[in-house]
Amino acid sequence: MKLLYFAWLRARIGTAEETLDPPPEVTDVASLLRWLQGRGPGYAEALKDLSVVRVAVNHDYVPPSHPVRSGDEVALFPPMTGG
Repeated sequence: MKLLYFAWLRARIGTAEETLDPPPEVTDVASLLRWLQGRGPGYAEALKDLSVVRVAVNHDYVPPSHPVRSGDEVALFPPMTGG
C-alpha cells in the first residue's frame, strides 16, 4: 500500500510518502488510521484529531468505512480551503 502525506501531516510524520504492508486487521480507512497512529509519535501527533484528516483512496475521497487493499494508493491531507 502506498501512502501519501500532504501539508502539515507530511511535516509531522516526517515523510511525503511510504510503502507499507499493514497487518491483516487493517481492512478499511478507519482501521488504517488507527494503525498508523500507533506507528510512532509523529504519526500520533499528525493523526490525533481525525476529524481534520481527509483521505483519498486511488484518487477518490472516501469515508472511514471505505475498504483498503494492499495495492491501493492512500492519500492523507488536511481539509482544503478556497480563496
